[in-house]
Amino acid sequence: MQRNPLKGWQVERDTISFIGHDLQRPECIIAQPDGSLWAADARGGVMHIASSGEQTLLAPKHMAGHEASFESRYVQSQGASLPNGLALTEQGDFIICNWGLDRIEKLDRQGNIQVLFDQLDGKPMGKTNFPLRDRQGRIWFTVTTTMQPWTDSINSGVLDGYIGVIDEQGIRIVAEGFGGTNEIRFDDSEEWLYVVESNVRRISRLRLNADGSLSDREVFGPAELEGFPDGFAFDSFGNLWVTLVMSDKLIALTPDGEVLTLLDDGNPQATALLNQHYQAKTLTPQIMQAAHGMLAPWMASLTFGGPDLKTVYLGSLQGTRIPFFQAPVAGQPLIHWR
Repeated sequence: MQRNPLKGWQVERDTISFIGHDLQRPECIIAQPDGSLWAADARGGVMHIASSGEQTLLAPKHMAGHEASFESRYVQSQGASLPNGLALTEQGDFIICNWGLDRIEKLDRQGNIQVLFDQLDGKPMGKTNFPLRDRQGRIWFTVTTTMQPWTDSINSGVLDGYIGVIDEQGIRIVAEGFGGTNEIRFDDSEEWLYVVESNVRRISRLRLNADGSLSDREVFGPAELEGFPDGFAFDSFGNLWVTLVMSDKLIALTPDGEVLTLLDDGNPQATALLNQHYQAKTLTPQIMQAAHGMLAPWMASLTFGGPDLKTVYLGSLQGTRIPFFQAPVAGQPLIHWR
């Protein structure tokens, strides 16, 4: 049996490099085969970072810039554009889950924004988080919570997160009752849809049926992880790499569900306080804000890129640049790489 390339391996800090500068909330990153990156940007669009390092902001002019406190803008996130998860259409446009405006948008290469959906079944959508395109062209998306401010959902224990899909029939909810629905990913065969449940600190998965429905929901890996999972991605061996936001740790779940620690950039004291208040259901935005590392503060997403898909890029909510390093195994190719 082939040995898991992540067993016994960890990221060496002196091998970590950085790309980008003066970025604003580069939460989600799309890596393209030409070596360029697209990163979500708090100025209302996406930042293109060429392989040379040259940057170009693609955003509607009327959305650029918004002055507010860190707590109101980045933590509570109400009333201002905050692009979060990104997906590329076949035509090269961006599907954006706008965390600040609670809607799903399409951004074209000329910087024009089209609001696709801001309501579902006649109600506000809630905190739209992440879109994902499958091989059939359907757009799957997550909503973390419908509570305002969203931070209240962590202490409340409410399970109001859901997964929806957009296809030729329109938009609809296909699964609900999640604790802080965040990123979603299919395995390579698109047999299972994996789901980050940030608020309850676990990864779940559901079987994708031929009719587009989801069933057989189960927890993958530990019933509770040691921190809040945020972003994740499969490598070609079948390991699921997972970021733990605020504690700023990168772990991997092996195909058997074993947890491997790949990088720990957290502040031990701040993380301990974070976990203490999480268990007591007394978390505040101030405690959350204080818990972060230095490499990618509030480590949020991870993306495999580079010519061999062995370059790992880390997105973040408080960072202004993107750290990257070489992995011992390639990532699973995504739709825009095929």
